[in-house]
Amino acid sequence: MTGWLAGRRALVVGAGSGIGRAVVDAFLAEGARVAVLERDTEKSAALTAARPEVPVTVGDATSRQDNDRAVAAAVETFGGLDVLVNCVGVFDFYRSITEVDADVLDTAFDEMFRTNVLSHLHSVKAALNHLQESGRGVVLLTESTSSYSPGRGGILYMSSKFAVRGLVTALAHDLAPEVRVNGVAPGGTVGTDLRGLPSLGTADRSLGDTSGRAQELAARVPLQVALSGEDHAWSYVFLASERARGITGGVVHPDGGIGVSAPRKRS
Repeated sequence: MTGWLAGRRALVVGAGSGIGRAVVDAFLAEGARVAVLERDTEKSAALTAARPEVPVTVGDATSRQDNDRAVAAAVETFGGLDVLVNCVGVFDFYRSITEVDADVLDTAFDEMFRTNVLSHLHSVKAALNHLQESGRGVVLLTESTSSYSPGRGGILYMSSKFAVRGLVTALAHDLAPEVRVNGVAPGGTVGTDLRGLPSLGTADRSLGDTSGRAQELAARVPLQVALSGEDHAWSYVFLASERARGITGGVVHPDGGIGVSAPRKRS
């Protein structure tokens, strides 16, 4: 523990597992006080049991009311809010436009963009006044290697993550100087519980359950590493800290160097 986030008050949206949960643990280790918004009741209960000092609001990140409740719980407990992190997302399991039936395209689009984009807007809107009052507010949104390179997701996932990339740019411009806004663009993650879309029949499928995933992830990046949520979490710690006080509208890429390798077509 180095205390990089000592005294900081944070809300992590989508923190029941994977990167979000790792961010909670890393923030706590660095001295922050942390609240959570999580939809899954079992994950919420497990987090409460493991981290009783963390106020957990059970709710849907795509809901204005649930985001408002989570922010209110954090502010009531901590007396304010300095950092907002959003790690919410769903996946399309690499489906190209040729593999998405026209009959479900409207529904699949709404499911993807409501979760991957609208949730970010709702969380920022709910927290904004408190972040501005902080005087050193920080927003951290979760992009993806799919925000930058083809082949890391399907047509819906990739376009939604490009939208998150746009949110970072627009919000950084609009909210300066009171609030810094940056993105983290993780590469493939070991142990993720990133799930699919109901309309595509993959809501119960977890990307982390893919056979041989660690070996496949390591093989496709120059550093030959399979990164975990814990690896990614330190990028959020840095960007939330005063050591990044001169950075806004930027992104950190904990991806094993995928940006300097030729993309491969996924099957």
